[in-house]
Amino acid sequence: MPRPVKPPCGNPLRFRPQFDKLKAMAELVTMDLGRIAYAEALELQLRLVERLIALGTEHEYLLLLEHDPPVITLGRGADEGNLLASPQQLSAKGIEVHHASRGGDVTYHGPGQLVAYPIMRLDRRGRDVHKYLRDLEETVIRLLGPLGVEPRREKGLTGVWVRDEKIAAIGVAVRRWVSYHGVALNVSPDLSHFDLIVPCGLAERRVTSLAEILGPGHRTAELKPVMVECFCEVFGFSDVSEGSTHRRISGID
Repeated sequence: MPRPVKPPCGNPLRFRPQFDKLKAMAELVTMDLGRIAYAEALELQLRLVERLIALGTEHEYLLLLEHDPPVITLGRGADEGNLLASPQQLSAKGIEVHHASRGGDVTYHGPGQLVAYPIMRLDRRGRDVHKYLRDLEETVIRLLGPLGVEPRREKGLTGVWVRDEKIAAIGVAVRRWVSYHGVALNVSPDLSHFDLIVPCGLAERRVTSLAEILGPGHRTAELKPVMVECFCEVFGFSDVSEGSTHRRISGID
């Protein structure tokens, strides 16, 4: 069962007005999965999705993790020509390749990248996937602003940018109005791995990271609670608990 913890959202009234219809509807359960293989994290996401569909539980979930081994994923709209490396090259670097049910093109995940996978009931939020994407962007923007960078949106594109470089990719899937997949924020990943693909199919745009902009110093572990706080602010959660890690879950209690 989830363990109650003090909500990390600061003043719960600050952002409440736009969420009046949602307050008290669900508790956010956070799970820190540490470093985890892509297939294992996907399995847990799908189990949680099925739980929300079948039981209509009052819990929603936010999984926080880094993918290890590193992985390249191809979304539903991916052009396989945007995968530039051969299978032999990828194998030599220890990089897996998976097709994903999320939207979007080709992207990379690996150590040093903070990944957040919300498992959310979008039918409780107007069934508006576009607004959900904008709210995920807003979560990252609020996280990055106080760190001394100037995050922004790019008209017509999904994700978060600093100058003309992408620092966070977003791609989601929805099954019966329950979301999964989510956000990948580049904290200190190996940026050379992005040279193996055309990230998100945008050949003219670079990818950047906090480490490249600010220098070394920020770690994914220290940003996880900040991600939770910003997520709560944007989505209107005031009740938060920590869930069991995937390694302790046999059925999801």
